[in-house]
Amino acid sequence: MHVIITGAAGELGRAVVAAFARLGHSITAIDQAEGPVDGVPTVRTIGVDLGDPHRARAAIADQVATHGKIGALVHLVGGFNWIPVMDSTLEDWSALHAVNIGTTLNAIHAATPHICAGGSIVCVGAAGAQPARAGMAPYGAAKAGVARIVEALSEELKGRKIRVNAVAPAIIDTARNRADMPDADPADWTSPDAIADVIAFLAGSSARAINGALVPVTNNG
Repeated sequence: MHVIITGAAGELGRAVVAAFARLGHSITAIDQAEGPVDGVPTVRTIGVDLGDPHRARAAIADQVATHGKIGALVHLVGGFNWIPVMDSTLEDWSALHAVNIGTTLNAIHAATPHICAGGSIVCVGAAGAQPARAGMAPYGAAKAGVARIVEALSEELKGRKIRVNAVAPAIIDTARNRADMPDADPADWTSPDAIADVIAFLAGSSARAINGALVPVTNNG
């Protein structure tokens, strides 16, 4: 199966690439810059700005021409900012909308025409999007938008037998999160490898009965 994985150079992205590589899939890894994927020497990212819809369409069409129709799109690109409502600006909300909803739409618009029947799309929502706690309103609104895309698109693509789901992590146990929250206890955070296993399951035929779901991935896996 040809799998497109965006955000492949991040910690979650590397875990997802490794999970699909272990399953023997053909992988197109996309990130902002080109380079080898750490831990998976057989896979290199191609540099694509998914904020640009034209570049997204061109890059994915080129990969389809080289590697064939898409079996799964795994879209991991997103961004986070903790900011109270009274300290936030419209620019803060717009920036989170662009990096979360904008890149999701661009990736979906670029890939979906090339996804084969029985294929799937997996996105990343957020367990903290609903209800949004203090400081989480702009981010929660953006990720809630991703969830609504998944729900609607899962209905819209039923006729093509393409499933659309999302995972909803809480705090992921990454080096960046540990550095940003040095006083927090990561014992209850979720490992990228555990989330990657769920993503790989949702993308595959074993999850053929699951469509339009927002799956919590919040256990300390």
